[in-house]
Order: sequence, then structure tokens, then C-alpha cells
Amino acid sequence: MIDKYELIKTAIDSFTKFGSKRYTLDELATSVGISKKTIYKYFRSKEHLVVESVAFLLDEFRDDVNEILKSHNDDPITCIILIYKKGFENLKHFKPSFIFGLKKYYPKANEIFDDFRNEIVNQTVYGLLEKASKNGTIRPEVNLSLFCSLYFKRFEEVALRNNNLMEIYTNKELLNHFVVYSLKGISVSDYKNAYFE
Repeated sequence: MIDKYELIKTAIDSFTKFGSKRYTLDELATSVGISKKTIYKYFRSKEHLVVESVAFLLDEFRDDVNEILKSHNDDPITCIILIYKKGFENLKHFKPSFIFGLKKYYPKANEIFDDFRNEIVNQTVYGLLEKASKNGTIRPEVNLSLFCSLYFKRFEEVALRNNNLMEIYTNKELLNHFVVYSLKGISVSDYKNAYFE
């Protein structure tokens, strides 16, 4: 018998491909070979499943971020680049309707997503920028809070909007234009980073 973890993993794969609103519980039940009734053993409603799926997806990304922070602790700029590199790798598998559907149809799941986005930008990335500023990597006149607001908030919505930049450009091009070039612009001239080459 399928367990809650397997249901969430299957739901995540389907929600990110087809959108959480469009993909039904009947389709989920059929894809894993169970009855819809079995899904309700684990989840009160589709919204509950979407909320749990988003939370699970974000916890996995949080684990990736923590691993990056541990393994590249000596260079905060590289940490920021690697965090967003991982983010673009994940976003490449999302249909725009997944992110935009959360906001429109699943406010609790969207709140979890917004809280996570704020945590990454306002705590993790901002903290790394502060560390880089203190160690002299970032030019002293840079307003770190403004920089975060301009370059790191809601980048996934920009990347997924209208023409779907994720389909048009490579992850490397997107990473460079969204993250690397802006970080290079605020770094002191003698700071060296392989991503800046």
C-alpha cells in the first residue's frame, strides 16, 4: 500500500508539471493505483495535499541551501550564486501555473511559499551579503536591503511570467543575468570568483 510520503512525491511531480489546480485527486489516485478514498486517509482535502506538498518541496530546498552554506561557508558570494543555481535547476521543472495557481487557488500554500521566499531573501541572502560586506567583498556604499529587494525578491515570477524565460534561456544564462552580473557589479574590483569569469 502506498504511504503518505509516496503520495506527496507523486503529487509534487504532477502539480509542478500540470499545475496544482488542474491536476485532480482522481488523476493522482489513478496514477498511483489507489482509490481517491485512500488519499483522504492522509489528507483532508486537495488543499491540504497542496499545502503539504509545497511544505515538503520547500523543506527539500531548505536542506539543499543548508548543505551549500556548510560546504561554501568561506565565500558568501559563492553561496548566494549556488543557492540561486539550485533554485533555477528546480524551477526548470515547474510549469508557471504551479506558482501562479498557488496565489490564486491555494492561499495557505501560497503563504508557506511566500514565507519561505522571505526567509531565503531577507535572512539567508541578506545575511550572506552582510557577511560579504563585513569582510570587504562588497563595496561599502551598497544598500544591501535595497539590493535584495531589486534583485532577489520574486525572481521566479519574473522568470516564469509571459514568455516563460525558463523555456527560452539556459539555466546558466538566467543565473548570470539574474544573479551573477548583479553580484559582480557590487563586488570590490579585487574580489575573484570563478562565476565572474
